[in-house]
Amino acid sequence: MDLKEIQNLIKFVAKSGASEVKLEMDDVKITIKTGSENETTIVQQVPMQAAPMVPQAAPVAQPTAPAAESAPAATSASEDSKYITIKSPIIGTFYRKPAPDKPVFVEVGTAIKEGDVLCVIEAMKLFNEIESEVSGKIVKVLVDDASPVEFDQPLFLVDPS
Repeated sequence: MDLKEIQNLIKFVAKSGASEVKLEMDDVKITIKTGSENETTIVQQVPMQAAPMVPQAAPVAQPTAPAAESAPAATSASEDSKYITIKSPIIGTFYRKPAPDKPVFVEVGTAIKEGDVLCVIEAMKLFNEIESEVSGKIVKVLVDDASPVEFDQPLFLVDPS
């Protein structure tokens, strides 16, 4: 785990409102305590034993990527006001397909109805199907495939007419 990933983790924990988070991997042990004006971070490096643990640190970058994606959505909000926005109900990784070798759930122009599966969001190794709560036609897909998403982040624009 490098310094930038640790800093992103601290920022993420501070925003989440958690008072204490402990993260232990084979090569790193981190405890982050918040709740007062100062933050306490304890990082202990131990000799690296297993390289496969390194990819687990990759999701730490989640808080920074969605912020860049939501800025363009805000600028076009006035022209998209007649559309319904379908938002992410959870934090995780957005996938447009049920599996890599399968077709996407919906494309721009696809007619949808209530209960249709629009995408899946992976959270903690579980794939959650996101179903439509509205009927209409997909106007825009706001998130790239295999991108991290935050809670309440816009995913699709739907024309209800």
